[in-house]
Amino acid sequence: MEPLPQSILFCCDHNSVRSPMAEGITKKLYGTEAYIQSAGVKSDLDIDGFAVAVCQEIDVELSRHRSRSFDEMEDWGDDLSSFDLIIALSPASQRRALELTRHSHLQVEYWPILDPTGLGEGREDRLVSYRQARDQIMARLTQRWGLGKP
Repeated sequence: MEPLPQSILFCCDHNSVRSPMAEGITKKLYGTEAYIQSAGVKSDLDIDGFAVAVCQEIDVELSRHRSRSFDEMEDWGDDLSSFDLIIALSPASQRRALELTRHSHLQVEYWPILDPTGLGEGREDRLVSYRQARDQIMARLTQRWGLGKP
């Protein structure tokens, strides 16, 4: 088990499904042990209702999440170089993170997490896909940093 970095930024395409799920689950598992944020390449979508629903099943509250992009982060004074680790959950966000950090010695990792948007017919099928993405994130986190605080 590795020690948890002091600050982690999760990123994906729109900051509406995978990265907010990762942010919320990480905060639930590790509490205030680390500074956790998320961002997207774009912030053109609101938090996804299916992401909110499957995270509620594990007591992770996402309904108040506001999507934000890398550009908005910088506008709001969140400097990417202040993070110890950036975890990209989509190929586009990995490219953007590498582009934005090319002059700093920041570690950018890619975790290939399923994009559940548009998968499945009907509500129940769609929820299955979102649960798979949620569970992939949970598995990666606990393999890497353990189960966190009881």
